Amino acid sequence: MLVAAYVIAGIVAIGIVYVGLSYLLAPEKTAAGFGLATIPTGTTAFFHIKGVRDIASGLVVGAAMLAGGPHVLGWILLAEAFIPAGDMLIILRHKGSRAIAFSVHGATAAVMVVATLLLELA
Repeated sequence: MLVAAYVIAGIVAIGIVYVGLSYLLAPEKTAAGFGLATIPTGTTAFFHIKGVRDIASGLVVGAAMLAGGPHVLGWILLAEAFIPAGDMLIILRHKGSRAIAFSVHGATAAVMVVATLLLELA
């Protein structure tokens, strides 16, 4: 159970670092897949800021995996699950893609909560 939780946490960390890098390297293309009905145009600075924050979120999970132990990692995953849950609610509030809101952002938050439960039960 503990190994599965660490695998899930590792996938989450690598995944969000990948997303962050995508926002730095191909910001407008990446933003188009976020799920909002309209995407800001004319500036990539906002997307670069989002990319840096996404990378940092993944690195925090990675650091907890390496140095924090299962309970610390669980609490960090639970706290960071607020990010995709919030993204889902923002997309829904602004009449974006319900499919992306639930299947990407909502599912990510749910997986993070499941990993948290596995880590806390270990």
